[in-house]
Amino acid sequence: MVYGDLQFFDIIVFAVIAVFLIYRLRNVLGKRTGYQKNIPTNQDSTKKKVSTKNNIPQLKDNEQKLLKIYEAVESFDHKSFMEGAKKAFEIIITAYNQGETHTLKGLVSKDVFTAFERAIENKTNNPNSQFYSLVIDGVEDAKFENNVMKITLRFTSEQFTNNDENTVIKKQDLWTFEKKADSKSPEWILTST
Repeated sequence: MVYGDLQFFDIIVFAVIAVFLIYRLRNVLGKRTGYQKNIPTNQDSTKKKVSTKNNIPQLKDNEQKLLKIYEAVESFDHKSFMEGAKKAFEIIITAYNQGETHTLKGLVSKDVFTAFERAIENKTNNPNSQFYSLVIDGVEDAKFENNVMKITLRFTSEQFTNNDENTVIKKQDLWTFEKKADSKSPEWILTST
């Protein structure tokens, strides 16, 4: 009979545990009352998704032309584009000055590559040139045509030669970068200087 008494005791323990769990669930989840807030229908939630789909961030005055790109491409991020453009400018100018055509090939269009290659052959590049500072002054133009984003930036760079900071030269450039909107690659191609 001792074994039969333990089964009865087990059932009582499990019943107490079940009552405790039900009590805790009710406290956590609450109970339904007569008043319920309006639950949005599927139509309301899709409207909200559409309105937040092209969430355009605050742009500076010199970046307002990027609105065209934001309106056309929801995955566009101007901050990462600007950072990448700055890095690309430094890499391209450094590769040009050093005469490294193999570095230029993947970063620029065929026309720009040909122009850089000719300039390197004519020795108009300066291998002793170094960057002192680089600033993006603003967005000159931004277009979205035929599934291609085209953004023209105005750069101001200061460069010096022969490790002599007294030879700082200030230069301004307009560069146009392009990228297909559906491209998975983060790289933009320099198409005009």
